[in-house]
Amino acid sequence: MIRYALRCERDHAFDSWFQSSSAYESQVKRKLVECPACGSTKVEKAIMAPRIVSKKGREANLPVPAPAAEVIPPGPTPLMMAQEQELRAKLKELRDHIVKHADDVGERFPSEARKMHYGETEHRPIYGEASLQEARELIDEGIEVAPLPVLPDDRN
Repeated sequence: MIRYALRCERDHAFDSWFQSSSAYESQVKRKLVECPACGSTKVEKAIMAPRIVSKKGREANLPVPAPAAEVIPPGPTPLMMAQEQELRAKLKELRDHIVKHADDVGERFPSEARKMHYGETEHRPIYGEASLQEARELIDEGIEVAPLPVLPDDRN
């Protein structure tokens, strides 16, 4: 990951992380990098001062952004684009709906799914746990299964 100090056409300074320099170039070209202060998509890299590190390496060898001409008020900086935020919100809504309206059968999920498929019990919405192998076996038997969406926030 690379952190760049950026500046928009209105001289707002901000930082953003990118997977690589080519990812930065691609996102800027497609106007996906947006100033958090004004929303402008005309951004460029700001001048960054290197950090001097002694031989003992007491400090991290990361570039330090040059002081900004205008200070952005503290607050959350959007790291995700609006489309990604919307998609995550819809996935969370789907997951919440399933959890609210289905029975959690836990580790019994494969056996409960089979019982319903073969008519041994009444069909009802369920969710639970299954290994990758168990899920493949269910699919091979013609039993429809799908993983619940897991978002990064769910792991924090």
